[in-house]
Amino acid sequence: MNRQIRLLGIAGLILFILLFAWLTNIQVVSAKRLNDNPLNTRQAVKDFSQPRGAIQTADGVVVADSVDTNDQLQRLRQYPTGPLFAHITGYFSFTFGSEGVERTYNKELTGNANKLKLNSIGDLLLDKKRTANVTLTLTQKLQQVATQALGSRKGAVVALDPRTGAVLAMADYPSFDPNPLSAHDQQTVHAAWNQLVADTNKPLLPRAYRERYFPGSTFKIVTASTGLADGSVTTTQPVYPSLTELPLPQSGGQVLKNFGGERCGGPLPQIIAVSCNTAFAQMGLDLGAQKMSAGALAFGFNSVPPLDLPAAAQSLFPPASAFRFNAPALAKSAIGQQDVQASPLQMALAGAAIANKGVAMGPHVMAEVRDSEGQVIETFKPQPWKTAITPEVASTMTDMMVGVVQHGTATGVALPNVQVAAKTGTAQTGNNTSHTWMVAFAPSQAPSIVVAVIVENQPNVSEATGGVVAAPIAKAVLQAALGSS
Repeated sequence: MNRQIRLLGIAGLILFILLFAWLTNIQVVSAKRLNDNPLNTRQAVKDFSQPRGAIQTADGVVVADSVDTNDQLQRLRQYPTGPLFAHITGYFSFTFGSEGVERTYNKELTGNANKLKLNSIGDLLLDKKRTANVTLTLTQKLQQVATQALGSRKGAVVALDPRTGAVLAMADYPSFDPNPLSAHDQQTVHAAWNQLVADTNKPLLPRAYRERYFPGSTFKIVTASTGLADGSVTTTQPVYPSLTELPLPQSGGQVLKNFGGERCGGPLPQIIAVSCNTAFAQMGLDLGAQKMSAGALAFGFNSVPPLDLPAAAQSLFPPASAFRFNAPALAKSAIGQQDVQASPLQMALAGAAIANKGVAMGPHVMAEVRDSEGQVIETFKPQPWKTAITPEVASTMTDMMVGVVQHGTATGVALPNVQVAAKTGTAQTGNNTSHTWMVAFAPSQAPSIVVAVIVENQPNVSEATGGVVAAPIAKAVLQAALGSS
């Protein structure tokens, strides 16, 4: 009998320990994840019933705030600028949770961040809860310029400060109006959501940091940097033969052609200025799979950028093993085709690495957080993300990218009195359409802004190039940021 009681006691103790561990996991280990889960309506009711801080731009424009209401949820979230910052602020919806800054900085906005919880003894005694306001690195001025320049063409614009990683503008088309999603009338919310989800143009998708594309010839800045870093490529050697097409090994007779059937060749400054496919494909073959893969990884491919917005896409470059018996794939990957995929943010970061002496800084949209009394409680501290190349290689790349603007494919992004460095891209997608790209930074010798532009699926490949379609968009953003006329 005593043995049975002892076993029963042991079993009870084990169950108690398991229950305690389970509750600890819920209350401590998983608390943040569960509270931040956009489907947690219990937390949403709590959040809606309490004050919530505002989100504003670096130039003081409020892009999200709350107003008191007389219904059960007590406060209505509003987005005064509508679609302009929708993919940055995200939305705060009782039904569909939260996205964007509303999600990343939910604890700060609701006053649940540790720095806000017990800011003073007086707050505790008076049961006073401090919320916080989030200030963005973006300005309304530059965001409007980027949005208007992109117009009604599907694509994205990303502008960064290469010195700090601060996002200066991040525009997408199409965008959406977050106001209906934050409404208290559930019929309005569901109607808006269903319409957005059914739209084949995917307005809810933040293309700037969550969509991946063939980077096309903008990827040649990675290939060229890899060659220079390896030492096998200099500004004078090798001299690539003048060709219209390159026979591909292991292909059974396949050839890789230059854009428009043009003939090109020469040393690196010459082939990057005209974006010579045959020469860069040969460079990729000469470098080999290991070095090409390592070069792409150094620039941030196959890593998730540490952007302070949810679910930034990881850009992709195949592992070296993928090219073991597939030299044609390596040649095409060296010019940003085949299985290479990059987000606009990634290509902006690649340009930023060159602009910032080889170091890509971690991208971020939060500049600072202030409590409801205006006291700064958090300031974003810039952090290096990837050291892609040496300062010497970055300097050489900058000089050559200036040449692309002065006498190459990127003349359309040139500015008066400001020297611009750039690289164009035209990634073929089939059916006579292409993605048109531009990566540019300025001023070239002391860069304060880098811009990446993509315009999706442009018809008529022979005319719709990055230098024609994307360059004017990048130019408009650079002009607005630098005050150049």
